[in-house]
This record gives sequence, structure tokens and C-alpha cells, in this order.
Amino acid sequence: MNFVLDENLAEALGDLLGRAGHDAVHVRSVGLQSASDLVVLDYAASHGAVLISADTDFGALLAATHRTAPSFVLLRHERGRRVERVAAMILDNLAQVMDELETGAVVVLEDKRVRVRRLPI
Repeated sequence: MNFVLDENLAEALGDLLGRAGHDAVHVRSVGLQSASDLVVLDYAASHGAVLISADTDFGALLAATHRTAPSFVLLRHERGRRVERVAAMILDNLAQVMDELETGAVVVLEDKRVRVRRLPI
């Protein structure tokens, strides 16, 4: 799967996802570190990537604009977690939500719960 990582996530997360066989680019590596949320969404959509962030604003923006892409993974309660644990949380749940992410969805990953809303919202 192809991922774009938002600036609020560690760049090392991309390396861990890459080792698991996924393509992952951090917004800093493509010059989008201070870009607006809309620009980041457009970048992810134009590259067929799933956006991963801990920022709830992306879900609100997807809902307000009725977009069907990109899919978005919201990491809840991520702050302070080691990057290895964040990667494991994503990878452990990926198979369960793969179809939804490929067709357009917002996926919320929490410690003990996964929520999915199909796009558009």
C-alpha cells in the first residue's frame, strides 16, 4: 500500500512501513512540511496514497468537501508512543481495513478499537 505520513508523525514510521513492504513518504521529504491540510490531501489523492495522521482536521475536511479520496487513517492516542508501537498498530490492523482503504474510507485506529467510515462522508 502507498502511504503519505503527516508532519505530526515521526519520519521513522515510513521506514518501518517500508520494511513491511509498503511505500511510505513523509510530507517533509516532498517539501510539504508547512503545507495546508488541503494541499496534503491533494498530494495524497494525486499519488493514490492513504494519508496517515494524528490530526482530526483531515477527517473534518474530507467530510466538509464530500471527497472520495484520499483514504485517511487517523491514529488516536498516538502521542508519546514509540514509533515501533505506532507502526505495529497500523500493520496489525491493515488487513482488516485494506478493502475500505482501497475504495475510499476514513479509518480510526485506537488502542482497542477500529472504526471505518466510507467516503464520501
